[in-house]
Amino acid sequence: MDASLFAKMLSDKSIIDLKKLGYKYPQADLKEFVALLGSGLYKPLLLKDFNGKNLVYLDSVAQVQLSAAKVLLTPQSSSQIYGRKAMEDEILSTFSIEQIDTSRDSVRKILSGYAPTSESENRIYGMKKGLEFISDPQHTISEENIHQLYALTIGAFLPQEDQLLPGHKYRHDSVYIVGDKVEHTGLPWQMLPEYMDGLVEFIHQEFAMNDLLKAALIHFYIAYLHPWFDGNGRMARLIHLWYLVQQRYSAALFVPLSEYVEKSRRGYYNAYKLTEQNAQISGVMDVTPFLVYFIENVYHKLVSALPDPNTTETFQNALARGNVTEKEQALWQFVLTAYGESQFSTKQLEKDFGNAAYATIRGFVLKFEKLGLLRSAKYGNRMKYQIAKSV
Repeated sequence: MDASLFAKMLSDKSIIDLKKLGYKYPQADLKEFVALLGSGLYKPLLLKDFNGKNLVYLDSVAQVQLSAAKVLLTPQSSSQIYGRKAMEDEILSTFSIEQIDTSRDSVRKILSGYAPTSESENRIYGMKKGLEFISDPQHTISEENIHQLYALTIGAFLPQEDQLLPGHKYRHDSVYIVGDKVEHTGLPWQMLPEYMDGLVEFIHQEFAMNDLLKAALIHFYIAYLHPWFDGNGRMARLIHLWYLVQQRYSAALFVPLSEYVEKSRRGYYNAYKLTEQNAQISGVMDVTPFLVYFIENVYHKLVSALPDPNTTETFQNALARGNVTEKEQALWQFVLTAYGESQFSTKQLEKDFGNAAYATIRGFVLKFEKLGLLRSAKYGNRMKYQIAKSV
């Protein structure tokens, strides 16, 4: 292939869509182009496709900005194991992606400690248990713990025909993802123990790959293998978060990653389809399209996901000067984890916090508004507050 043509194709944004690339450069031989990528530009991964060949990616194309990692590494001042508002949104979004009906009121009820009273609330309870499980740093990623996570989160709430056989960690039959046609066939079930063992080994291996990309790759691979009859998407997103927690990304459980996926749901599913479509053309399972999707639609959207650093610094300064009481500190931490960017009223905060008189709540919001940590907005006769983004 002519060097100038190869360079032009290599720098084209359509490089992650071989079919489109072929239309744009009809004079090019795509197989020759892919062979040239394989001679030094594709980076092989220690995971196998269904034919036993290594997955690959283009690290020159899949580049994560440092700001995304900084957001997820930001220490959280809360004493809670996860951000309540983030987990509320995580549960709602992960169900919405899979078109499972639920409501915010039901999620809030279960997160507040109430017992489930319906099938929908049982599923929410399962997700709550799963999020608590991955929040515990003692729960390292292993096949046994993945099985326990699945049983806690999904397996206990499945109809009989979708449940695992006794002694089985994975499905015992074929599975197909069907739209207008069969869009994906999961790995033959007999091969799942070997491939899942390989995935766990890969997770714990030192490998020259950005942590955020590795988390997205793990996410892809779970859905690609489809180890269970149901709940594969939820498990892929949970294990994605779990890996980040294990890598000490302390803010991972204070950011609802699934909310960003839900907002770009079509792109999410298209990234899976594009990866497999490219593989049909090239014979190579290049996961770059899925990694690029996560970079552009999730990781690079996280910059505004947590409180402005200036806001955090202002609070720390007020605390150091002795201007914040112990109760006010607890209320501030609750507001950060329970509401995030959302607005709240004093009555709502009194009800949700449950351990402070209304006069204390009222004094807190007025004081923290004066400090510049909260800002208010009037709606008729009602006032609502939210965390200030900058001070």
